[in-house]
Amino acid sequence: MLFHGIERNPAKVKPGVAHIPGWLDTSVQRALVSQLRDEARIMAGTPMAMHKPVLKSGGQMSVFMLHLGHFWDHQTYRYVDRMGETNVRPVPQNLLDTAQSGLRAAADVAEELAPWVDNFRPDMALINFYPPGATMGMHQDAYETTLAPIVSLSIGDEAVFRIGSTEHRNKPWDEIALLSGDLVVFGGPNRQAFHGIPETRPGTLDESCGLTEGRINITFRQVYPR
Repeated sequence: MLFHGIERNPAKVKPGVAHIPGWLDTSVQRALVSQLRDEARIMAGTPMAMHKPVLKSGGQMSVFMLHLGHFWDHQTYRYVDRMGETNVRPVPQNLLDTAQSGLRAAADVAEELAPWVDNFRPDMALINFYPPGATMGMHQDAYETTLAPIVSLSIGDEAVFRIGSTEHRNKPWDEIALLSGDLVVFGGPNRQAFHGIPETRPGTLDESCGLTEGRINITFRQVYPR
């Protein structure tokens, strides 16, 4: 637990990017983990089951993904709501409420997010499970038809969140240490910034969060205008 006991305060990382440490208390984390396990069990054995996506390039990600609200097809680079005979599961209302509350909190830290507070209507939740040692490369969330902020929650092992420019994957970067319960929101001028998780730190979680290993990241997006 590398960063436990170190004072961490809400911070504006760059314009439109807010980090709020410990935003989710442990009981809420534990309840969310249980709820998401149930969602994964419901979808097991279907084309929309939690899985490690195979990219168009042929490589396979190290992260497991589960989609709610809309499904991102890594082969066609499109959002779809149906695969074969299987419909994507809706985003539960308590998750939508959490996303909206997160944006309100973040707008107090990064004022560039404020214009979205009353207009944010998240319609998709991407649940990423990082097994011990898993990472995610630098990428943009650029296929949504709105520029609504991205709201991201961390549960489990510590990780390093890296965010760069909107133009390329290269330095300069800002890096944030994420602990269980942390909230990150990015929008405004950095809504389409390249970002990723270059490092996770196995064995750093507190099992009271509901996990015994690994890390869950819940990312909320508004794919379509409302």
